[in-house]
Amino acid sequence: MSQSPPSEKPPHMSQDEKWLAIDDYIVESFLEDDPTLSAAQAACDAAGFPAIQVAPLQGKLLMMLARALRARKILEVGTLGGYSTIWLARGLAEGGHVTTLELDPRHAEVAEQNFENAGLGGQVTVRVGPALESMAALHQDNAGPFDLVFIDADKPSTPDYFDWAVKLSRVGTLIVVDNVVREGAILAAQSDNKHVKGLRAFYARVAADPCVTATAFQTVGHKGHDGLAIVQVTQTP
Repeated sequence: MSQSPPSEKPPHMSQDEKWLAIDDYIVESFLEDDPTLSAAQAACDAAGFPAIQVAPLQGKLLMMLARALRARKILEVGTLGGYSTIWLARGLAEGGHVTTLELDPRHAEVAEQNFENAGLGGQVTVRVGPALESMAALHQDNAGPFDLVFIDADKPSTPDYFDWAVKLSRVGTLIVVDNVVREGAILAAQSDNKHVKGLRAFYARVAADPCVTATAFQTVGHKGHDGLAIVQVTQTP
C-alpha cells in the first residue's frame, strides 16, 4: 500500500502568514520589477490616496483578460490614481482606448499625470463626475459597446453600475467586479452595512439577469480576504 506523502505545509506559519508568503512567491515568479507602475503607486501614496488599488497580480489578470478579448474599448468605473487603468491599457488591442470614470477631481488629476508618465495619455480618457451619470451619458452618446468593463468604485452603487455595464456591452463582453467577498462579510444576509447590502444586491441582480452568466472566486494575500466576480454578457438586453 502506498503511503501518503508528508505534509508540505511550512512549519510554524499561520494561515495568514502562509497566504502572504504564497502571494510573494507568485509575484516573484510571474511579475518583473516595473518602474512605471511603481512610480504610479508612489504618486498615489504621495497624494495621500487610500491603498485600495488592485493588487499587482489582479492588475495583470485584467491585462490578460483584455488581451484575450482583443479589447479595443475598455470601460473602468473607479479610477483612483490610475494603477489598474495602466494595467488595462496595456492589454488594449492596437488602436484601442480606455475610458475611466472618477468622481474626485484630485484623483483624476493624479491619474492623468500617471498616464502621461506611462506614455498612455493618448489611450486613456478620464471622465470626472458621478459614474452613473457618466455611464448614462456614454450610453446616450452610443460610446459602446465596450469589450471589457471593470467596476471598482463605491459598493452601494455596484448593482446600478452593473445594469449600465450590461447596456454598454455586446455579446461576449466581460464585466469584472472587485471586492465581492469583503473578508466574508458578504454572507451577512441581514447586514445593515451599506457596502455589504450593495454587493448582495449585485449578486441578486446578476443571478436574475437572463442576459449574463457569471462566476466569482475568493482571493487572499496582501489585500486581505476578498474576491472578484466575472460576468459575461451572453445576449443583448
